[in-house]
Amino acid sequence: MTSVSEPSAVLGSWLAAECAALLGVPAGERRSHDATRLGARAADAGLQVRDLVGGLLQAAATHWSVATAGPADTADTVHARAAALLSTTDTLVAAALDGYARQAHAELTRHDRERTAFVNDLLTGRAKPGALAERAQRYGIRLSASHVVLVARSTGLLTQDAAQRIDTALAARFGAGNTLTTLREGDLVCISAGGLRGIAAEFAHLLLAELGPGGWQIAAGRAHPGLHGLAASLDEARNALDHAAKLGFTAPVLNAADLLVFPVLLRDRDAITDLVTTVLGPLTTARGGAQPYLDTLTVLFDNQGNHTATAREMHLSVRAVTYRLDRIHILTGYHPGEPTQRFTLHAAVLGARLLGWPDGEPGSTDA
Repeated sequence: MTSVSEPSAVLGSWLAAECAALLGVPAGERRSHDATRLGARAADAGLQVRDLVGGLLQAAATHWSVATAGPADTADTVHARAAALLSTTDTLVAAALDGYARQAHAELTRHDRERTAFVNDLLTGRAKPGALAERAQRYGIRLSASHVVLVARSTGLLTQDAAQRIDTALAARFGAGNTLTTLREGDLVCISAGGLRGIAAEFAHLLLAELGPGGWQIAAGRAHPGLHGLAASLDEARNALDHAAKLGFTAPVLNAADLLVFPVLLRDRDAITDLVTTVLGPLTTARGGAQPYLDTLTVLFDNQGNHTATAREMHLSVRAVTYRLDRIHILTGYHPGEPTQRFTLHAAVLGARLLGWPDGEPGSTDA
């Protein structure tokens, strides 16, 4: 629907004629139906609500100004005719606004469907490049340029209305054609021009306004050029969210570039499985199993090896943390305090969290 601030001369004349004709139709269902249809046509023509209402009010004023009072008319008669005209105008305005709203909603729904279909085709590459490029022009997207794909995932419900509000706000902030946001497979996907500064922070700010704090997370893929680059950036963002969920990362905004080590770890599934079972496998023989020790190592690494911070977060004494680390050393031969062993142990802990170990065998747990 094309929006215009003022109706053109042609549209203004058409609207005036239609409104005047409505007042000449006898009262009844037909007049109400005609008013509803006029509202829908006004929405299709790109007229704004104030143009529609103004046209009807102007037609009513003109109708009254040309009406002549007869010799027998009294003040009460004139008053009754004025009241009837006002009542008719009120009915017509209500019907026209209803038609306008219905048509505008239908147009918005169609636009959202087209947008979602376009984004799906854009990110999957199913459409022919020529047709895709033609559709991309409508949204200001240059397929040859670099783009970043951001994905927002929420434990709550992301609605189409929320997606529309966020899309409008991002376009207003960064300029039309620099962002395109829509729902896709339950996630909120935003395609942004490469090099756009502050897009992730603004996306997070808008999600916070829509959903409140917590329960959502955003990941930004890296900037890649061309059509295939869009799909690559999307995969990076989605994988970052998947890995964050497995690893317990709760930061509201993630950058795929900061998490590239995890796809590397999982690229050779046999190697990471061997690392986990070789380095951490002996912990399964400890009383209480491997999980308490794995949790201790996880918190320790999250706190850059600080025993006091680890104890505080785990609600343990520093002595208890030290005891667990000594037991890990005895059982595995590795100690996080040894610089040459820290990296191997940390990689094994990350691999265990990605594989879901020790709840199941590393080789049988989906990554």
